[in-house]
Amino acid sequence: MVRRVFVLVALVSLSSLPVLAQGQGPGTQGGTWRFAVSGDSRNCGDVVMPAIAAGALANQVAFYWHLGDLRKMYDFDEDMQHETEYRARAMSIFEYHAGAWDDFIANQIAPFGSTPFVVSIGNHELIPPKTRDEFIAQFGDWLGSPTLKAQRLADNPQDHRLKTYFHWLERGVDFISLDNASGDQFDTPQLKWFKGVLERDLENPAVRTLVVGMHRALPESISFGHGMNESAQGTESGRSVYGALLRARSDGHKNVYVLASHSHTYIDGIFNTEYWRSHGGVLPGWIVGTAGAVRYPLPSDTKDARAAETNVYGYMLGTVANDGTVSFEFRRVAETDVPGYVLERFTPEFVHWCFEKNTGAPATQAMGTSTAAP
Repeated sequence: MVRRVFVLVALVSLSSLPVLAQGQGPGTQGGTWRFAVSGDSRNCGDVVMPAIAAGALANQVAFYWHLGDLRKMYDFDEDMQHETEYRARAMSIFEYHAGAWDDFIANQIAPFGSTPFVVSIGNHELIPPKTRDEFIAQFGDWLGSPTLKAQRLADNPQDHRLKTYFHWLERGVDFISLDNASGDQFDTPQLKWFKGVLERDLENPAVRTLVVGMHRALPESISFGHGMNESAQGTESGRSVYGALLRARSDGHKNVYVLASHSHTYIDGIFNTEYWRSHGGVLPGWIVGTAGAVRYPLPSDTKDARAAETNVYGYMLGTVANDGTVSFEFRRVAETDVPGYVLERFTPEFVHWCFEKNTGAPATQAMGTSTAAP
């Protein structure tokens, strides 16, 4: 019964998604406005995401942006196994695959209520039997929201196809979501689309800022071994995107920020590497794969990061100033932030497990520990 109620809430919120426009709107406070972003909510996302939603809503965000990896897909998510029905009997793999994305909608999108929810694609969305086409079919209401549809048709009135990459302009900021969920991306059509978006932004003085989000971090980051360097196509095409963003900053005088997840850690300053210091410059970049997935060890070398932590859950809170600059703050969520209805549904014991045991990181990388240099 709970799941059915949540699905109805999610559908109602879809019908009320606003077309985000220039000027005042949700998330506006004192001339600034806010949005929230994080990714990787498999394993314990049904526990953690409602806590993220509570924090984001308390900060009156204009929208929440999920950077992909919604459910585990290659095996059962622990939170689904601990739902009331499946504590009494084992879930079959067929039930799991049929219901995993519905579970995400019911338990991770619905807590945001009428606040717009933006969903990007991650590599776990492509684990068989799932495909890009099925992702588009399942999340078509979100990929085709009034905001994204209006932007797509403003760019090209003949473009009626939903895609796993998209963008939207809001109050002088272009939010660009890219699809690098598989090793063959970015492919030629996506790169052509992306460069067209950048060309229009460079010609438009009203666009002051680019916030670019994706699942895997662009290549040559601190998370070198767990990002777009995982494939030759990803390395080459990702370097091309990074170079285009450098030019948007240097030649177009735009503010540029790059967000990713994939690694289940929080890292600030992911492009402060020798490669980018000697190949054009360092862009502000973050990894925020902290929405419920099993926590990973930090990369072997984080000495040049501004901050690097694991065994934490949370989200990035972006605050957009009047001049278009964005300040980002990592907001942790604690076990005490989990709403009461989640405790009742999953039991306090399982919620505690999610916060204490859902980790593959060593004890030396304890909760809240930063390995970054001062």
